[in-house]
Amino acid sequence: MLMHRGLPQARAFTAKAACCSACFLLTFLPAIAFAGTYSGGSGTEAEPFRISSVPDWQELMTTPADWASHFVLTADIDLNDVPITPIGNDPNNFTGVFDGNDYVIRNADVNMPASYYVALFGCLGTDGQIKNLGVEDISIFGGYYVGGLVGCNEGTISNCYSSGSASIGACWVGGLAGTNSGTIDTCCSTGSVSGDDFVGGLVGGQNDGLISNCYSSGSVSGAGYDCGGLVGANWLGAISNSYSTGSVTGNDNLGGLVGFNSGTISNCYSSGRVSGTGNVGGVVGSNFGTISNCYSAGSVTGTGVYVGGLVGSNHSGGPITNCYSTGSVGGNYYVGGLVGRNADARFGGGPITNCYSSGSVAGNYSVGGLVGNKDSHGTCKSSFWDVNTSGWTTSAGGTAKTTAEMKTQSTFTSAGWDFIEVWDIGENQTYPFLRTYLAGDINHDGVVDFRDITHLAADWLGGVE
Repeated sequence: MLMHRGLPQARAFTAKAACCSACFLLTFLPAIAFAGTYSGGSGTEAEPFRISSVPDWQELMTTPADWASHFVLTADIDLNDVPITPIGNDPNNFTGVFDGNDYVIRNADVNMPASYYVALFGCLGTDGQIKNLGVEDISIFGGYYVGGLVGCNEGTISNCYSSGSASIGACWVGGLAGTNSGTIDTCCSTGSVSGDDFVGGLVGGQNDGLISNCYSSGSVSGAGYDCGGLVGANWLGAISNSYSTGSVTGNDNLGGLVGFNSGTISNCYSSGRVSGTGNVGGVVGSNFGTISNCYSAGSVTGTGVYVGGLVGSNHSGGPITNCYSTGSVGGNYYVGGLVGRNADARFGGGPITNCYSSGSVAGNYSVGGLVGNKDSHGTCKSSFWDVNTSGWTTSAGGTAKTTAEMKTQSTFTSAGWDFIEVWDIGENQTYPFLRTYLAGDINHDGVVDFRDITHLAADWLGGVE
C-alpha cells in the first residue's frame, strides 16, 4: 500500500485530521461506557457499543467487564479537564476491538508519574485491536510503559496516530506505544517523547513484534540508553517500510531510527539529527541484527566512541546490505561515514556489502571515510566512500572514489550492484539511490522540500543542477 518507488507514505483516511508533516491522516479509537449503556449497541461484532460522548468514555474506563467487547466511535470526543485512567491494565487487558471509525480523541491529559502502563489504553491484550483512531493534543506523563495511545501492546494497532505536546516517562516510553510485542501497521506519531531508557518516537521497546508502514516526526530525548527516532530498542522484532524525521538526543545507543537493534530492519530511513555520547548512528546506534535497503540523511554527532553515519557499532550477527548515508558525521573515537566500528565476522556476522557514504567525517582516533575501526575479521565488500566530500583517504574497509566516480553507474555495476531491482542513479548527476525511496524526494536527499521542486525544474529545462 505504501510502496511505489517510495518508503512509507501513509495515505489519508478522512479530511478530518492531518498527521505529521507528510499529511498522514488517521483516526483514534472510541471509548465505551457502562455495562451495555453507552450510546447504544450490544458490544458484539455486529452491534458494537457506540461511543459518542465524554460520559461514554468515562463509563468505558470504569467498566472492565466490557473490555472484551466491540466498540465503535461515532463522534469526536474532547477530554479536556476530564480525569483519565487507562482502559486495560495488568492483568486485566483490553482484549476487545475498538474501531475509531476515523474519529478523534482530543486533549487527553494523563498524569500518573509513578505508575505503570500509562496511556489511553494501558494494556492491549493478544486478541485486542485498536484501529482507525486519531489522538490529538495529548499529554501523557507516567512511570514505565508509557505511550500516546497504548502503554503495552500485545495485540494489533492499525491506522492510528497520536499527536501532542509530549509523552514523558522513565522507561519504555513511546509516542504511540510504550512497548510492542504485537503488530503495529500504518500508524504515526508526531509528539515529542522523553524519558530515561528505551525511548522511541513511535515505540519505546519492541520484543518479537512487527512494525510496518509507520513513521514518527517528533523529537526524542533520553537521559540513559537505547533511544531512537522510531523505536528505542528492537529485540528480535521486524521493522519495515518505515521512517523517522525527528531529532534524537541522549547518552548511549542512539539511532535516528532505532537505538539498539537485534532484529530485522528493512526498507527504512531516517533524516533527523542524532547526537549523544557513544554508539551513535544515523539509523541504528548499536546493531546485532540485519539491516537492508536503508539509508540515513541526518547529521550524526557523538562525544565518545563508535559514531557512524548509518550505524555506530555493528556487532557480530549484524549484516548491513544495500545501505547508504549522506549526512555529516562527527565524533571522538572510532568514527566512520557509514559505520563507526565493524565487529568480528568469524562466526557469520557483521559483513557490510553494497553500501556507501558521502557525508563529511570528523574525529580524533580511528577515523575512516566509510568505516572507522574493525576487528581483524570484520568484512566490507563492494562498498565505497566519497574521498572528496568525506575529507578522508583512509578507511577500515571499503574503496575510496572521487565524487565523479561515485556518480557513475559503472563504479558500482563493476562491483556487482543490482541496478535493475535494488538501485538506481542519475548518471553523472546523483549518487546511487534505492529504488524504494520517499515519494517526492526527487533529489534523493532524504527529505521532501523546495529543493526537490527546483531540481525538477532544472531537469525540465534541460540543465540539471
